[in-house]
Amino acid sequence: MIARTADVPESTTLGSTTDDLGRTTSVVRRTTLPSGLRIITEENAGARSATIGVWVGVGSRDETARLHGASHFLEHLLFKGTRERSAWDISVALDEVGGEFNAFTAQEYTCFHARVLAEDLPLAVDVLGDMITSSVITADDVEAEREVILDEIAMHDDDPDDVVHQLFVAGAFGADTPLGRPIAGTTGSIEAMQRDQIRRFYRRHYRPERMVIACAGAVEHDAVVAGVLAAFARADFLAGTAAPVAPRSTAARRVRVRPGEHRVVRPFEQVNLVLGGEGLSRHDPDRFALGVLNTALGGGTSSRLFQEVRERRGLAYSVYSFASHYAETGLLGVAVGCLPARVEEVLGVVRAELAAVAADGITEEEVRRGQGQLRGGLVLGLEDSASRMSRWGKGELVHGETLDVDRLLERIGTVGVEDVRRVAARVLTRPKLLAVVGPR
Repeated sequence: MIARTADVPESTTLGSTTDDLGRTTSVVRRTTLPSGLRIITEENAGARSATIGVWVGVGSRDETARLHGASHFLEHLLFKGTRERSAWDISVALDEVGGEFNAFTAQEYTCFHARVLAEDLPLAVDVLGDMITSSVITADDVEAEREVILDEIAMHDDDPDDVVHQLFVAGAFGADTPLGRPIAGTTGSIEAMQRDQIRRFYRRHYRPERMVIACAGAVEHDAVVAGVLAAFARADFLAGTAAPVAPRSTAARRVRVRPGEHRVVRPFEQVNLVLGGEGLSRHDPDRFALGVLNTALGGGTSSRLFQEVRERRGLAYSVYSFASHYAETGLLGVAVGCLPARVEEVLGVVRAELAAVAADGITEEEVRRGQGQLRGGLVLGLEDSASRMSRWGKGELVHGETLDVDRLLERIGTVGVEDVRRVAARVLTRPKLLAVVGPR
């Protein structure tokens, strides 16, 4: 474990759980440093590993057109070396203790995460602190990683599912808008990106008040805070005082989804399509009812779309629905992959199902199944420390709070047939957007 120090700031207990014998099984605590950096831990009794994540409140929607892809580019570059460690040192540090180490970039945040044995958590904290605060971002590293990212963009461009979803998002928000652009950038934007631009982006956005450090598993809160104070003190990163940055405003102007039809011809064997429209923001109180609706509509093998499109008619191998939530908008869509000759029939069936649910809602049995799937997915997903870490880190960063599991289960359980019917009428009657990628 990380050694305690006397100057650890006071923590707040956010919640705890007990077993049937009254023994404490988990405790969640939060500490906010004077710099604005927030640290949340969940100590789980009996765990022997721990997962730590550094969540940064910057993503592709924070980029200008000239900096398109900078968040993702920077994510790659922070693994390339610091004043104390080379790229090789960073790779070896976690590999030699059997740890898992990675990162990802989304539209509204970036996350660096590591999963290790409990005794190796101090090492993970130190490596992450070094990377986040002290990356050197050399010209040679920028050029080497530029080629890697161009390969990654080409790889996604060869994946029909990736292509159609990006086409759908670009059509929904506009291909020239921050939400509509691909997270990784384009070939043109990455080729034009300069080292100085990336370094300025790094210094501007990677600030303690824009970050949350979340840790779950075999952890002890004060010890983690002490380790963070030491590891993130490099380069005067924690100097000064600042109030935490509020989550993206819930009062921000609503982003409308643009209806229409977009087609791209590619020499794929299948046609991939997405049909959908505007959904709900992540702050909308109806998001729980939408979750039940989405699950019943296309969230599993018992869902309406799977049964009607695949099981009864045999029109497609893959069919599912999805919901994406952002600060002030969202998407709800249906994705299908089918043979070219079946496209029109598939679209007819999907449109008919959406219209029927918009008009009549879903049955009580479908609501119960949807609730069961959401509850089961939530609880089963919390069986490992990585999922728990993600819940707390993302919740604190994008919402400013995270509902505990019991409150989430309660919110899901209170969704009724009328709630789903109201949300279906609200969302499924909105103008539709269709994206199609295939041989013709």
